[in-house]
Amino acid sequence: MAMAHDESDSATIDPRTPEGPGTTGPSDGGGDTAPAGGATAPRWLLRFVVAGLVLGALNLRPAISGLGPLLEEVRDGLGMNGTVAGLLTSVPPLCFAIFGGLAPRLARQKGPAAVVLAGMVAITVGLVLRPFAGGTATFLATTALALAGIAVSNVLMPVVVKHWFPDRVGTMTGVYSMALAMGTSGSAALAVPMTDALGGSWRVGLGVWAVLGAVAIVPWAVVLRDRSARAPEPQAEQEAVPEETEEAEERNRARKPAAAAAPLRITKSPTAWWLAVFFGLQASAAYITMGWLPQIFRDAGVSASSAGLMLAVTMGMGIPLSFVLPKMAARMRHQGPLVLVLGACGLISYAGLWLAPASGAWAWALVLGISNCAFPLALTMIGMRSRSSAGVVKLSAFSQSTGYLISIPGPLLVGALHDVSGGWNVPLVLMAALMVGQMAVGLLAGRDRAIEDGR
Repeated sequence: MAMAHDESDSATIDPRTPEGPGTTGPSDGGGDTAPAGGATAPRWLLRFVVAGLVLGALNLRPAISGLGPLLEEVRDGLGMNGTVAGLLTSVPPLCFAIFGGLAPRLARQKGPAAVVLAGMVAITVGLVLRPFAGGTATFLATTALALAGIAVSNVLMPVVVKHWFPDRVGTMTGVYSMALAMGTSGSAALAVPMTDALGGSWRVGLGVWAVLGAVAIVPWAVVLRDRSARAPEPQAEQEAVPEETEEAEERNRARKPAAAAAPLRITKSPTAWWLAVFFGLQASAAYITMGWLPQIFRDAGVSASSAGLMLAVTMGMGIPLSFVLPKMAARMRHQGPLVLVLGACGLISYAGLWLAPASGAWAWALVLGISNCAFPLALTMIGMRSRSSAGVVKLSAFSQSTGYLISIPGPLLVGALHDVSGGWNVPLVLMAALMVGQMAVGLLAGRDRAIEDGR
């Protein structure tokens, strides 16, 4: 879940082209590829960059999704109550909002490869230290260290793609997006079986993911040996803009041009605010799911290993749908119907978790996975609500940073309500209310408008 904070224009992927600015056509795969900086990169370096992208993306979620299936054991081991456990599930968006904002500046100073390498080191060290935590405060601190590494790496993965593969932005973005989804679902599915195979200690089960982080350090260390990789990134790009179809491109050209001299005041645009709230509510639903869904199933009598597999199914739905939804959304003038379909899936799953959490568990996990794909839809709408590259970056920066802050209370409230009520019915009511709000603001955010028009 990358965040954009750089408001520069020249390094931004044009939302009206599939592969970004400077695209000369599809690459045939032969010869060397020119990085954005202008120097020709040798093939061996590009191979290590690809390996670094894939391994790095695989590390961007296990610290979060691998914790959910073991949360009950962690709570018992550290003496956490539901409110504190809810705080733990709210830490990821908080870290994304805080540390993700530092990534563009660091990339301009040190270069994106160096910052991603530092991010992989932080993830690894945090995951190594977390199992040794003797109390809640230390556990939260080591988790925050890992999440800080995730945040900066999350933001800079598209920068790496833009820097080394300027003519293959769409393809390489798909590669690391799929690896990210695989890391999310894989860690959820393997958390309990791996813990059992290693002796049953939740500390070992959480710490073993540091091995994957250590492996990811290797290709980035090799990449950093090349002089061009150590060059600072003059204008870091944070978020690849989803592809648009020819129909969407025609609509962009048909819109009246914005006044060249008028500065874009993002906070004055109602559409920007609707997008920010929509992004925040869908992020809140996602982190509630990652943090609490396995526990809901376990409290209903589902085994820990099955609960982890169900979370894996939920998160794994993002692998195919992340490619389908943006193309569907780009063909539509109003993305409201997609917002309603995804929201309805969420409400159906919550109703199922209330009425038959154990007997229909697999169905609710699958339907909730469809609902959670509001994330690629939100990114697509961000790319379609502005006519310029600079506008997209500003809108992405505002909507994601504001949205992540909005998402923080949701998981915390779910844990607190569970503690107070002693069950999951009251938290499910809150989750349903948030989903209804997500549908309402999504309808407003999905209208065919441009922020340059002040709407």
